[in-house]
Amino acid sequence: MALGLEDKKAVVAEVSAVAADAHSAVAAEYRGLTVGEMTELRAAARNGGVYLRVVKNTLARRAVNGTDFECMQDGMTGPLLLAFSQEDPGAAARVIKDFAKDHDKLVVKMVSIGGQMLPASELARLASMPTRDQAISMLMAVMRAPFDKFARTLNEVPGKMVRTVAAVRDAKDAA
Repeated sequence: MALGLEDKKAVVAEVSAVAADAHSAVAAEYRGLTVGEMTELRAAARNGGVYLRVVKNTLARRAVNGTDFECMQDGMTGPLLLAFSQEDPGAAARVIKDFAKDHDKLVVKMVSIGGQMLPASELARLASMPTRDQAISMLMAVMRAPFDKFARTLNEVPGKMVRTVAAVRDAKDAA
């Protein structure tokens, strides 16, 4: 069904608003996927906090114009779906990578983060980025480590004294 001018403007405005707030984007060719598989991908994207949209390339070029993902404009050819990470930078890459494991017809064409275009081979690296909660827990572990080591060191002094007294007691008992 053909889109009217107002519908096209609405699509461009919606995708542009999402792209302006997104952390990263992945463009993948979906040629050959069935409707059921696309529905499965959309459900996985919703659960992963990813905005997934199939948009005509001319409308997509207009939507990403003026955003961090402007670098993707030249590569927008063929049937593409756009996945934008809304919660953490690696969310879209994780969803696309996990889905592509079982569906070889989903081919990643472009990956973009921070205004930089990355080759499609960088998808795995982007997908391995920690989530916000994981990054906070890693930071807390690093910040807590010196205090834990200090507490263990302080605890070792009385422990060593107790072991020494016990050894002296055992030596006297044996004598």
